[in-house]
Amino acid sequence: MPAVYFYPRRDVPIMVGGHLQDPAPVIRDAIARALVHYYPLAGRLRELQGRKLVVDCTGQGVLFVEADADVSLEHFGKALQPPFPCMDELLFDVPGSSETLNSPLLFFQVTRLACGGFILATRMQHAVMDAQGFVQFLGAVAELARGAPAPKVRPVWTRELLEARHPPRPSFAHREYDNDVRVCEGDWQAVAPACFPAVPQQAGVVPHVMSAL
Repeated sequence: MPAVYFYPRRDVPIMVGGHLQDPAPVIRDAIARALVHYYPLAGRLRELQGRKLVVDCTGQGVLFVEADADVSLEHFGKALQPPFPCMDELLFDVPGSSETLNSPLLFFQVTRLACGGFILATRMQHAVMDAQGFVQFLGAVAELARGAPAPKVRPVWTRELLEARHPPRPSFAHREYDNDVRVCEGDWQAVAPACFPAVPQQAGVVPHVMSAL
């Protein structure tokens, strides 16, 4: 699932050693630090018996690409809305990176623009996380890029908390399931005429329409 973020040049650019700070290494370092907390995202999807998908936490990392474009953000127009015409250039299709199995789970590309702005394009493996989880990860990357020592919201990997008890021990009274109502075939025959008063003759097709079919 791809996403693109556009960043214009800052009014007060960040200078490092007398030069404009390159956003690519800052973002790359923040992603690496965020993956310490989101370590399964640095793994790979494997398929087990019965077509069951699992995340193998191999620590192989994610895919990161840097690029330069000799255009400014103004060349793309004011309405930066999908479908975007240059998506293939902003999110380069690295051979073998878009497969579901044994491929990086995250892809990032930072494209520096001639105006001093940049474009961040991302792609995630939807089998691993949904949009809400991905936004949480990007929020952690943004916090770390701004100098935070750790993300404010850290992921929780104790998946056993979501498992049901065996045997179940419900602690909340579900009154809607207290009465066991059984419906017999005769009941359906009594209810049907009241709910559907039309008879087959009333719903039939008139002869001249039938002859045209």
